[in-house]
Amino acid sequence: MKVLFIHPFGSNWLGTGTDITTIFNLMPPLGLLSIAAFLEARGIGTEVIDCYATPMPAETLVAEVIRRRPDVVGFSCTTSSFLEGYSIAERIKEKAPGITTVFGGAHACSVGVGLLDTFPAIDYLVIGEGEQTFFELVTNLDHGGSGIPGVGYRENGKGVISALREHIANLDDLPFPAYHRLPQFPKRYILPLFSYPKAPNTSIISSRGCPYQCSYCDRSVFSRGFRFNSPEYIVEHLKMLNRDYGIRHVFFYDDLFTTDRARVARFCELKERERLPVTYNCIARLEHVDAELLRLLKRSGCWQVNFGIESGDPEVIKKHRKFYGLDEVQRKLQLVRDTGMRVKGLFMVGLPGETEESIRRTIDYALALPLDEINVTKFTPFPGAPLYATIREQGEFDENWPLMNCLNFVFVPHGMTREQLEGLYNEFISRFYRRSRIHWGYTKMLWKSPHSVATFLRHLPEILAFELKQKW
Repeated sequence: MKVLFIHPFGSNWLGTGTDITTIFNLMPPLGLLSIAAFLEARGIGTEVIDCYATPMPAETLVAEVIRRRPDVVGFSCTTSSFLEGYSIAERIKEKAPGITTVFGGAHACSVGVGLLDTFPAIDYLVIGEGEQTFFELVTNLDHGGSGIPGVGYRENGKGVISALREHIANLDDLPFPAYHRLPQFPKRYILPLFSYPKAPNTSIISSRGCPYQCSYCDRSVFSRGFRFNSPEYIVEHLKMLNRDYGIRHVFFYDDLFTTDRARVARFCELKERERLPVTYNCIARLEHVDAELLRLLKRSGCWQVNFGIESGDPEVIKKHRKFYGLDEVQRKLQLVRDTGMRVKGLFMVGLPGETEESIRRTIDYALALPLDEINVTKFTPFPGAPLYATIREQGEFDENWPLMNCLNFVFVPHGMTREQLEGLYNEFISRFYRRSRIHWGYTKMLWKSPHSVATFLRHLPEILAFELKQKW
C-alpha cells in the first residue's frame, strides 16, 4: 500500500496578478504531515507533494502522480483550493481510474457528504480528524468505506456517512509530523517576514479545537472541544526540530495556545530549564493575559504574541464574538510590550452589520493601540462557520469558492459596496504602516530580524514588479 498526499495550491490570492505571498510566508501542511506520520508508523508508505512549495502545471503534476504509482491519493483542501484539487483528481481518474481518491480538510468537513453527489471523481471523504480514519480506510478499501466512522462514501449513488469519528483523546499518542516528506523543508518554508528573529523557522500545532464560538470561525474539523499536547511532548517536538532541521524559531499555530494556563506554565518551565535554543510566537486571547503569564512567556523565549481583536466597534464585537472592553485591550497589549515582546493585532473588515462608520472606528482604534504590526483579513463566510446559515440575509454573498480565501470581498454587508470595502481596507493598511513609529520599528529589524531584511531585499525585484503591475 502506497499513499500520496497532495496539498493543492488554489490560492487566487487577489483574484488576479502573480502570487508572491509564498516568497514571504509559507508554512508546511501540518495536517497532511500528521496523517502521513501516523500511516508510516503503521507500515504504510507515504509521499507528499506540496504545491505551494513546488508549484507545477496540472499536466506535470498528474504525470508525476502517475509515475509514482500510488494506490491512494489524498487531498487536503481549503474552500479556495477545493476546485483545483478536484480538477487534479479528475485528471488522475482519466489517466489511472484504479487510483483511489480521498478528500479531507476544512472544505470537505464543512460541506460534508453532499460533495460526493456532485463531484464524481472523489471516491471518499475523511470527515473530522484524519489520522485514525485515513488509516482504517486505506487498510479496508475492499469494504467501500462502510462502517468506518468519519468516512464519507456512496450508497446507492448518494453520499452518506456511517458515524462521526470520536476525537483522539490523547494527542501525545500521535507521532511528530512527517517533515521529512517535504524535500525542501525547512529551506523553502518561512514564517511571515519580520515576525521572527532567526531562521530557519517553521510552524507547529500543539492543540486542537477551541472552546469559544465566534460567529465567523469554522470549527468543522476539530469542533469546539479543546485537547492539547503535554508540555513534555511539545519540548521534545522542539528538540527534534532543532536537532534534525536546525530550526531556531517556531510559531505555535494553535487557535489558542494559552487556553490551559497550567500547561503553558509547565511548558515555559521545562523550556527554560532545557535552555532550548528555539524562540517562538504564539496566539493568545486577551482574557488569558496577565503580567505573570507574560513574564513566563518572555523568560521561555516568546518573541511575539498575536491577538485576535477583529474590530474596534463594541456593537460589532458583541454580535460576533465574546465581548471584551476596548480599554482593557489597550492595557493588556501594553503589558506585552512592557514585558519585552512584540505585539501583533489581527483584524477583520466586512463583517455582517459593519458600516463605513464602524470600520473607520476600527481603523482609528487600531492606530491608538500599542501594536507593532497588524494583519487585516477580508471577512469570508466559510461553510462551517455559524453565521453561514443566514449570511445571505445579511448582505450580498458571491459564493465563489476559489476566491474564498480572506483576501477577496466575496461578502458585502447591507448598505455597503465592494468598492467602498476595498477603499477602507486599503486605507486601514496605509494609515497603520505609514507612521514614523512603525517605520522605526521596522528599522530596528535590521538587527532584530536580519534574515527578514535579507529576504526582503533579495526579492525586491518581484515586489517592485508586482507594485508596478497593480498600478497599471
